[in-house]
Amino acid sequence: MRRLAGLLVVPLLLLSTAACGDDKGSTSAQPSNGLPAITAGAEFGEKPTLAKGEGEPPKDLKVEVLSEGKGQVLKKGDQAQVDYLGQVWDGDKPFDNSFDRGEPYAVTIGGGGVIEGWQKALDGKKVGSRLEVSIPPSLAYGSSGQGDIPPNATLVFVMDIVKGTTLPVSAKGTEVAQDNIDLPKVGTNTDGKAPSITVPKKPAPTKLVSNYVIEGSGPAVKADDTVAVQYKGVLWKDGKEFDSSYSKGAPVTFPLSGVIPGWSKGLEGKKVGSRVLLVAPPDMAYGDQAQGPIPAKSTLVFSVDILAVL
Repeated sequence: MRRLAGLLVVPLLLLSTAACGDDKGSTSAQPSNGLPAITAGAEFGEKPTLAKGEGEPPKDLKVEVLSEGKGQVLKKGDQAQVDYLGQVWDGDKPFDNSFDRGEPYAVTIGGGGVIEGWQKALDGKKVGSRLEVSIPPSLAYGSSGQGDIPPNATLVFVMDIVKGTTLPVSAKGTEVAQDNIDLPKVGTNTDGKAPSITVPKKPAPTKLVSNYVIEGSGPAVKADDTVAVQYKGVLWKDGKEFDSSYSKGAPVTFPLSGVIPGWSKGLEGKKVGSRVLLVAPPDMAYGDQAQGPIPAKSTLVFSVDILAVL
């Protein structure tokens, strides 16, 4: 599912959940609005196969609810776990699917990290539902394509929403003293708004810093976990913000193995529910490479709220 990951500056469940069991819908149907036919595996939870699309693909996003679940309605900020199979409109072989891996893909509604067509398709749908979705290039990979997906391709997905989780808005736990004058200070507000980050006028650390600001009480994050976080990142040199999930209006979900070393090493072992100060020197971030608004050889400072793990 890395192919569906959107470009983030960070290349990037101790909660009430809606389990997939009784949430699953009891019926399945072929799409009625011209989407490719499902030729096998038509029921929720079964790996489907798709026919080629016929004629010109839809110019706009099309979403067909093949079977409606009985679970919670997904809204912005919720985390969904989705089994999927993806195919280009005029193709007859999938370019990716999660059914063979036996592991649904986690996505936060409204939080980025996947193509826009996925975000729009899942918003407002019920856990336990099976969808068939046609996504135009403008909501997928546009003129650039991606891997086996050619430029200007319309994508077709069958998507099973197997689980939904309502995430907390903030870290919650015990505040930890920030008494090192050589390190940034991070705000301790727990109202869901972005905390302040104050960078001292001091030389940047040359080694990774990973300190609790608020220590939660959840399990320790493991290296192979997928995490849902709220984060804010600023440059050490001037304190200027370069990225934030708060500005997107929703948390971000990603595998810890797929981010910069400063994150993967800095968050491993930290407890769910915590707010963590990360200071990543260049060799733990982007090194000699500039990355969007991040200049080459930058030391990066993050506040990260670990909201959940899968």
